[in-house]
Amino acid sequence: MSQSGGSSSDDFDAADDVDPAIVYTLEDFLAEQEFLDSIGRKIAGKLKAKLEERSAESSRRRSGPRRHIPRDHAAAHQKLVANYFCEKPLYTPEMFRRRFRMGKPLFLRIVDALNNWSPYFTNRVDAINREGLSPLQKCTAAMRMLAYGTSADQLDEVLYLGASISLDCLSAFAQGIIEVFGGEYLRPPKPEEIHRLMQIGHARGFPGMLGSIDCMHWQWKNCPMEWRGQFTGIHGVPTMILEAVASYDLRIWHAYFGVAGSNNDINVLNRSTLFISTLKGEAPRVQYNVNGRQYDTGYYLADGIYPEWATFVKSIPLPQNDKAKLFAKHQEGARKDVERAFAALHSRFSIVNRPAKFWKRAAIGSIMQACVILHNMIVEDERKPFNTPLDLNRNPEISSVLPPEVVQGAHPVFEDVMRRSATIRDRETHTQLKSDLVENIWDCFGKE
Repeated sequence: MSQSGGSSSDDFDAADDVDPAIVYTLEDFLAEQEFLDSIGRKIAGKLKAKLEERSAESSRRRSGPRRHIPRDHAAAHQKLVANYFCEKPLYTPEMFRRRFRMGKPLFLRIVDALNNWSPYFTNRVDAINREGLSPLQKCTAAMRMLAYGTSADQLDEVLYLGASISLDCLSAFAQGIIEVFGGEYLRPPKPEEIHRLMQIGHARGFPGMLGSIDCMHWQWKNCPMEWRGQFTGIHGVPTMILEAVASYDLRIWHAYFGVAGSNNDINVLNRSTLFISTLKGEAPRVQYNVNGRQYDTGYYLADGIYPEWATFVKSIPLPQNDKAKLFAKHQEGARKDVERAFAALHSRFSIVNRPAKFWKRAAIGSIMQACVILHNMIVEDERKPFNTPLDLNRNPEISSVLPPEVVQGAHPVFEDVMRRSATIRDRETHTQLKSDLVENIWDCFGKE
């Protein structure tokens, strides 16, 4: 055993004495390095070729020398003037009204106002003294995109506007409409307008009515993926909600837009600005009589989802007698004012009737506000007088509009705000007002 152990230790000692240079020579090392380097060069070559191929594809799509398309802006302007704006235009006023959604005087008023609002809507020349687009071309391009919902490059063949310029015109046009006309055509009614609305409401059997309220959805096609759950509601696609109050003539007196589509009408109401001026005491006060009882809060006709507040009058879901059936018929008929306003908005501006393709919420909000303002401008420009029937057998209207409690801009007192909020949300007043309106509708129309 001792001999065997000794021979084993001698073998290990012999292995330790072997020179590594004899087993793994310098030539072997260099050959191995050359082999590894060749493999590395092949891999690097393939990666470089792949990257160059992708870069070439990307450059063909996004970059490269920009092609100049000669567009005769002056000739396009002259053709536009000859078609619509000269003394004897090619197309009739009816065709202008159908294509521009408004009469020619109103459109020229908008062009002139935007001309004074921003240098963008003026006649300018570029660095080489070449005439640019005229205000008529820019406003026409924006109106056609709003009215027909067309793509940006569809107007290039007629107005000689590229896609990017058309989008710039639309954005500037919407911003100008909001800043120039928003203060007048996107505001609550004035005292004299409230009195007129109450007179019309009295003639329709609803003394004290200020309009009807409801919500509509606008689909957002390019909603970011991380927001889709928040903006997807009952329609199954991402939408944004518009809350509006409209009167008999389809004039929209209140518009609140931008709430995610997963909310319902009550959630939108809790976030809207409908009652802000009333809570502050800055809104005009009203007084009217219904069935011999005086009320001090105006109301809106609403559908069944809205809460039972003193400011809302809803229909009767399952009327059981003739009075309730007649009231439900008139309430549901008058409440269609806001539905008709939404239908007119969709009909006039197809861009609202189609999925929104913008990426930013602010851009979508500007387009919606501009459409509402233009809608109100068209309504007031084409408004026909409401013929109030005179019936000597009916009780005369007893209503009045009083000035606001506080001066606009003053700091509201918290106790007064809470008192006004309780008045708006009073359920007993809602029940009593609805009962009196049922009797009033029966007295006015029960014998017809």
